[in-house]
Amino acid sequence: MTKTAPSSAAAAVDADPAAASMGRGRRALVWALIVLASLIGLGAILTTWVHRQMLDNQAWTDASARLIENREVQDRLSVFLVNELYDNVDVASGLEQRLPENLRPLASPVAAALREPATDGVKRLLEAPRVQQLWIDANAVAHQKLVNVLENKTGNGISTGDGVVTLDLSQLVTEIGTDLGVPASALAKLPPDTGVITVMRSDQLSAAQTAVQAVRVLSTGLLVLVLGLFALAIYLARGERRQTLRNIGVAFVLVGLVVLVVRRVAGNVAVDALTSPQGERAGHEAWLIASAILSQIGWASILYGAIVLAGTVFAGPTATATSVRGRVAPVLNERPGVAWAAVGAVFLLLVLWGGTHALRTWWGILVLGALIVTGVVALRRQTLRESPGREADVGATENVAVA
Repeated sequence: MTKTAPSSAAAAVDADPAAASMGRGRRALVWALIVLASLIGLGAILTTWVHRQMLDNQAWTDASARLIENREVQDRLSVFLVNELYDNVDVASGLEQRLPENLRPLASPVAAALREPATDGVKRLLEAPRVQQLWIDANAVAHQKLVNVLENKTGNGISTGDGVVTLDLSQLVTEIGTDLGVPASALAKLPPDTGVITVMRSDQLSAAQTAVQAVRVLSTGLLVLVLGLFALAIYLARGERRQTLRNIGVAFVLVGLVVLVVRRVAGNVAVDALTSPQGERAGHEAWLIASAILSQIGWASILYGAIVLAGTVFAGPTATATSVRGRVAPVLNERPGVAWAAVGAVFLLLVLWGGTHALRTWWGILVLGALIVTGVVALRRQTLRESPGREADVGATENVAVA
């Protein structure tokens, strides 16, 4: 049985005559498309992160749960809650009512002395699921109010006219005051704005609504544009499409790395600008939690780029790649059903794993499936070109056996 040398076949395939027709101008255009798509891809990733983090209630709730479970955040929140309690409740007066008459003059110094132990006590309370749920519920309501305002809707007791969004922790302050032994009569006198944090003011409403509308459009539009530019680059790169795919894979990896660096740098800048030295560690932890989705997208970009790079290396003219293709060629060429079954099993495992957000959406699953099918079809065509005698040999063997 005659077998074509894999290395010479691979070299012939790689030396496509059409490659010579790709002039300097077209090659420069292909590179320009890749660079432009990469830059737009950065914007697409950032807008997608904002869309998923700011406007998705489940993502917001999950982030709130992780925040309240973080020790650094618990420390800063306990200080805030105790300060709110002491600033709005006459703790000394409450203690005076509970102390014997001869000890009542000590109420003020005792109240001051109890401030630090009270903070430690609140830290322990914040570890309780019941108290944590109050925090999560307050954040869920605040998020729904925020979305209502940004989308110019009404609901949850908020009007889009004033555009003020608040995080109301008053119930948490009251709960903690009760657990610390503050009299109910004193807690009933708490001002309405106790524990209320302003998230957005009315003078920010117009700009915020415009930004949200832009994010909704760009998060999808930019992604489509990026894929279109990459597809155009591949189409124009006649004769050098494998190299172009390799460059696109490198671009994906670089974009992912830039996203991770931007996350780190932007976090440091934001924390330094918005927090005091005492709250820097808590602010840093809060940023890492809030930007976790951005990190996931960055790592996903690196993963997809690495897969594309691996595919182009596997299809390349190197001795190792040619040898590996020679090993898988019998299965791909002679038993394609087995090959497709194995690929399908891997694809199903990836979908069940759902390691990236795209693998948990129908469009992401379809795109990944289409890419895998395209890659397998292209690989089989290549192995058939490199080993053209295999199918003929198999058919001849079968005919002899029948005869």
